[in-house]
Amino acid sequence: MSQQQPVSNQPTADPTNQPATQSVQTQPVASTRLTVPDLISIGIFTALYFVCVCVATLISTLVAGAGTIFLPAVAALICGPVFMLSVARVGKFGGITVMGVVIGLFLFVSGHFALSFAASVVFPVAADLIARAGRYKNKVGILISYVVFCYGLTGPILPLWFMKDAYVASLQARGKDAAYIDALFSQISVGSFFLAMGAILVFGLIGGWFGQRLLEKHFVKAGIV
Repeated sequence: MSQQQPVSNQPTADPTNQPATQSVQTQPVASTRLTVPDLISIGIFTALYFVCVCVATLISTLVAGAGTIFLPAVAALICGPVFMLSVARVGKFGGITVMGVVIGLFLFVSGHFALSFAASVVFPVAADLIARAGRYKNKVGILISYVVFCYGLTGPILPLWFMKDAYVASLQARGKDAAYIDALFSQISVGSFFLAMGAILVFGLIGGWFGQRLLEKHFVKAGIV
């Protein structure tokens, strides 16, 4: 005769009723302020950008007369990769602004008008705000940001149209002869102003697009950014 096992009246522990203790791991929040490594990166990219501007200056001097007014456009065509890589590496508000301001300071101390520095502040700040609107990730936003940034180099050439007498006096003080001055101003007109500004727009779009393609094809795959 089988004996019946005693049934315990003690409640069995249900693991589902036990309070679950979960370890909450908080992810570190990335700082939105520029750090020392960011400033070092900005310094490197600013130096590279300046080298590209020097190359653009060399190219523009090969064109008599009209070469000077198309300097910003030539720079916009070849500086795209540097700008795109800088945005990808830093990606914080202030990075674009600092790069533009440093270039503007160099132009100002090298003898250009204060308008050069003003343009190198206004347009880079606007470009920084545009890129920040897309959190420095939106391709279209960054491309527009680059085009706006390129207008920061218009400071040295704007006096050709708006400060002619002061510009001529500046050239004469630097020892430029009448033939050079006449050749320079022979291309200055309302039409050439809009042509120069339009060239920056077109070349900026091409240079920015090329910079983005180069970034994706080489730097991203290589793990640089």
